[in-house]
Amino acid sequence: MNAYAARVIEELKVKYAHEGEFLQAAQEILSSLDKVLLLHPEYEEYSLLERLMEPERVIIFRVPWLDDSGKIKVNTAYRVQFNSSIGPYKGGMRFTKGVNLSTLKFLALEQTLKNALTGFNMGGGKGGADFDPHGKSEGEVMRFCQSLITELYRHIGPNMDVPAGDIGVGAREIGYMFGQYKRITGEFSGVFTDKGLSYGGCPGRKEATGYGLCYFLDAMLKKNGHSLEGKKAVVSGSGNVALYAAKKAYELGALPIAMSDSNGFVVDDEGIDIELMIDIKEKRRGRIKEYADAKNVPYVDKPSAIWEVPCDIALPCATQNELDEAGAKALVKNGVIAVAEGANMPTTAEAVKCFKDNNILHAPGKASNAGGVSTSGMEMGQNALFLYYSAEEVDNKLKGIMENIFKNVSNAAEVYGDSSIDYVSGANAAGFLTVANAMIMQGCV
Repeated sequence: MNAYAARVIEELKVKYAHEGEFLQAAQEILSSLDKVLLLHPEYEEYSLLERLMEPERVIIFRVPWLDDSGKIKVNTAYRVQFNSSIGPYKGGMRFTKGVNLSTLKFLALEQTLKNALTGFNMGGGKGGADFDPHGKSEGEVMRFCQSLITELYRHIGPNMDVPAGDIGVGAREIGYMFGQYKRITGEFSGVFTDKGLSYGGCPGRKEATGYGLCYFLDAMLKKNGHSLEGKKAVVSGSGNVALYAAKKAYELGALPIAMSDSNGFVVDDEGIDIELMIDIKEKRRGRIKEYADAKNVPYVDKPSAIWEVPCDIALPCATQNELDEAGAKALVKNGVIAVAEGANMPTTAEAVKCFKDNNILHAPGKASNAGGVSTSGMEMGQNALFLYYSAEEVDNKLKGIMENIFKNVSNAAEVYGDSSIDYVSGANAAGFLTVANAMIMQGCV
């Protein structure tokens, strides 16, 4: 590893020893930049890596709110404004019990490079709270969102920081947060993306990450002499990313045969009935076992074992570190040809190495799942110019963006990677160079 990068990693390990997810992301990025740093020794003079690995700002605050019985509840909220060198901070808000600073810093760092790959002027940020909307009434969710924005409003804005949805934050939560922001500031602006279509949202946003994943995957396969036609796919997760990745995979000729949720997974050798799955998971908010019961297909109550299902294509779309070395070895043993990440950092470092050692095509999330934020970039443009895009326009633009991201990642892999299919290094290098050059040009800020 480059001596400069190695020194920065060791410093981070001492300073943030308790932030495992952030350290994992930092090491994955820095360890892949050897050739970049060799060609740009001036980056050390500018202390570029040290500056890149520190958020520009972290906001932490309490969120008091009243439940339906009138009892005061208190949660903790965060906003990590990581890097604004190429545009206003951009990244989702996550409401779930597991939210912590380490996870949000890793996500914001990944978001910084991901946003740089899209071609839009968007910096990197991420936020959330240890609030779980599940089981809460509409009034409780609304009061929590309004209390959160009563503090956060002063730190966000269409030219400052533009939050979006994420785990636990959908159209309902975005609407409540946007409404409170508008009420406090008196402004109707593009301060949030993932908004409803009736007040500035972009059609196709819900589907965009999953659709974009398949557009990237399709381009990667074609570049390497394959296609999606007739390929069996395993998709982890059953949220928006997984559901619409499975749907688009069908449209491009593949056959998704397995999907999972946090309780287990189903296998349907005839192909997942995606409309039924969308009905169960999106409309009914049910469990994936309901699909197994309805279709009389196998159900396994161990979600991590989904990677043991023989397939050609693996699409991890659930959460970070869901695909470990054992899962990677099972996929390789069963003949997988490509792995494309729909979630953020869903594969462990050991799994990534396994794929690399076995020459498996591997699309890293910061490139392959950039479809969601790309569509958010379109929404920001819509809001700034008071325009409206049709669903067809958005999908066409999305396909072009994802194909261009793959082209740039592939070109960077050939220059900076260990091989022409080292797309992890290619994505890191392409995103990093964009951010690094902007940082240098703007001086010590």
